[in-house]
Amino acid sequence: MRCILFGPPGAGKGTQAEFISKHFSIPHISTGDIFRENIRNQTPLGIEAKRFSEAGNLVPDSVTIAMVRDRLSKQDCVNGFLLDGFPRTTAQADEFDAILRDLDTSLDAVINLVVPDEELVERLSKRGRADDSVDTVLHRLTVYHDNTKSLIGYYRSRGILCDVVGVGPIEDITAGILQALAR
Repeated sequence: MRCILFGPPGAGKGTQAEFISKHFSIPHISTGDIFRENIRNQTPLGIEAKRFSEAGNLVPDSVTIAMVRDRLSKQDCVNGFLLDGFPRTTAQADEFDAILRDLDTSLDAVINLVVPDEELVERLSKRGRADDSVDTVLHRLTVYHDNTKSLIGYYRSRGILCDVVGVGPIEDITAGILQALAR
């Protein structure tokens, strides 16, 4: 199983990613984890990424894509993977398609966890973190929706996007994901 997991902050991606990863015996690959690992191990890409982030700049797509390419070439990804946090733009999605072609594989599905913003605001504001004020949460949701709108269309037009309702008992959401992936 080769899939991507989309969902706004508070949608439960982490919980569902853990289950999907175990269920299919595939690695859960988070771009944040890839960045931290490369920086910690002081790889050439990690050193480059650190240079940008320490200067307060976004890490360029070329570095992010190279890190994803490297991670997907590892032995544990031969039978599949679950990507979380990548791609974030249609330009990255195009580059990701090139990576998949180079690896002689394809994407099976893109799971899009759909949760109403009101529910997300309620979930996130209950966590009590400093960065989870209602205004901050609403801003994060606006940024998420603005950034992923074109990606949702990109994968929907390819017929591999599966919308899954991310509200209700965790087991029901998991069952919805598994049902979507079985198609």
